Amino acid sequence: MIEHPPTDDTMPSRAPLAMQIQDFSRPPVRRATAVQPRSLGWRLAVFGPALIGTGLLMYGLYGWLAGAGMTWLEWALLSMIGATFVWVTLSVSTVGVAIAGLLARQRADERAPDAVRSLDVALLVPVYNEVPWDVFGNATAMLADLHRRAGPHRYTLFILSDTRDEAIVAQEERAFAQLRAEAPAGMNVYYRRRATNTDKKVGNLVDWITGWGAAYEGMVVLDADSLMTGRAIDRLASELSADPDAGLIQTFPMLIGANTLFARIQQFSNIAYGWLLAEGLALWARNEGNYWGHNAIIRTRAFAESAGLPYLTSGGRNDLILSHDFVEAGLLRRAGWRVRFLPRVTGSFEETPGTLIDYVVRDRRWCRGNLQHLRLLGTAGLHPVSRFHLFHGAVAYLLSPAWFVLLVIWSLLGKDADTNVVRYFNQANPFFPDWPPAMSHIDSAVFLVIMYAMLLTPKVAGAGIIAFTPRAVAVFGGKGAFLGSFLVEVALSVAYAPILMIQQTKAVLNAALTRSEPWAPQQRGAKGYPLRTLIGFHWLETLLGLLLLSGLVAGLISLWLVPIVFSLVMAVPLSALSSVNLAGVTRRGFRMDSPNTLREPAIVAQARRARTQIKSRLLAIEKVAAE
Repeated sequence: MIEHPPTDDTMPSRAPLAMQIQDFSRPPVRRATAVQPRSLGWRLAVFGPALIGTGLLMYGLYGWLAGAGMTWLEWALLSMIGATFVWVTLSVSTVGVAIAGLLARQRADERAPDAVRSLDVALLVPVYNEVPWDVFGNATAMLADLHRRAGPHRYTLFILSDTRDEAIVAQEERAFAQLRAEAPAGMNVYYRRRATNTDKKVGNLVDWITGWGAAYEGMVVLDADSLMTGRAIDRLASELSADPDAGLIQTFPMLIGANTLFARIQQFSNIAYGWLLAEGLALWARNEGNYWGHNAIIRTRAFAESAGLPYLTSGGRNDLILSHDFVEAGLLRRAGWRVRFLPRVTGSFEETPGTLIDYVVRDRRWCRGNLQHLRLLGTAGLHPVSRFHLFHGAVAYLLSPAWFVLLVIWSLLGKDADTNVVRYFNQANPFFPDWPPAMSHIDSAVFLVIMYAMLLTPKVAGAGIIAFTPRAVAVFGGKGAFLGSFLVEVALSVAYAPILMIQQTKAVLNAALTRSEPWAPQQRGAKGYPLRTLIGFHWLETLLGLLLLSGLVAGLISLWLVPIVFSLVMAVPLSALSSVNLAGVTRRGFRMDSPNTLREPAIVAQARRARTQIKSRLLAIEKVAAE
């Protein structure tokens, strides 16, 4: 049920737009569209090598395993290896496609300058118990930058609050009053707080669409930590204006505001390697792109007509679709609208959790929503690529328990024939040992080396392109600083990977066995945790690590598992290390600097100043009120 509070001067006159709830069992009537650019070649270039590479690896491993006959456990092992390895090879082939596109000088989507007409665009910022000065500081910077550009489009900002904390509500209202009074000429600012936060963010946006959406042809959806330059927003609006078939256009947000060690890992990886994966994805996805829930522009009427989400019914109760963005993108494409991804639109930013624990807490919510996508794969009329996006989102989390099972099996393989438990009992006579084992520790090493090499290939490719491009490496502080940052990032990513594997496995099990996930606003600042909290959070990883360590000491487990054992045993110290602020580190490579830390983007500096100013004002008002 949608609730609209009485309209006052904090909101414009209502302009209702009906939101049509979709039927997943029947496809809608597709709208007629222009001829779509072909992408079959790029898709074959991505999926073909991935499937062939996985097939060759499985064939080679089968040859090793089948020497003395295959048991059910070995078949399970071979299947598990194939299921995990294919996703690794997909990342590698995506990078290959990106490099091929760059070498072929593949152009970004172009439009004629005279194809752009003026649009009314709403900037939507849904918030829930967020820090008000951060939200309104970003909004201040974006409005000022848009005003300076004086582009062809008209923008209106809406802060859509679901905040329940009354103290934060009071701060939001004061910050809104200040922003509205000081907003640039021609920039309208509105604020709406719902009486009840029905259906969370989905309900918040639906409430706006059904109340005011008809007045705006496009809506730029932003998160509380989103920040975009006026140029980036104008570019999105112009692309939507010039492409009448575009229903949604997604940018590639770059990470900003990273000061802690863990946040710097994410930021360096995002900027140094993420762009290459984004280029590859844009090439093969084409008009069947995806939506990440923020920093994107959406055609309002298309969304209202095509992307209304029903509840999922199971066990006698209705479940809200949690990771709604992937589903909404698929529904838009199902109706005949293009869903485009433009990674070359610069000036799109977001923040990242500052510590390992904050990252895991956020990841738990995403896990539950992405696993929900498995129930939606049968939705009628979805494009095959849209189904792949849904499936891939779920597999991203299911891979962690798959890796965990592989770790267990690899531990049972031992380091040699005398410690190999996998083939100790055979199917024909399960009570007597079956020697010699079909798989040796050398073969295990070969597989692990191949897997690590494939996992690191996207990083090495991205780093290599930067290292051999003088202008690119210069913005990272030079070759020495870049190489140091690259090595530190790779080492720390390898160290944190086993911990994240266990935490994501726990998240998958929790999503499978429970019906809800506690929700809290994302921690966006650097915050260390006391030792008691760290131990309580990471006790399982530590226990598993100690068990594996005892196997190593006893000579029962292959030395190739040492990196994994080290990470799990050191889970608590590594988690504590993740919150260390790198601002005072003098060695440049250890700071993991990137262009956004060495040369702060102007819009980021402007937002930071606005945040400080708004915070000072709000706290001063509260101080006077308290006296």
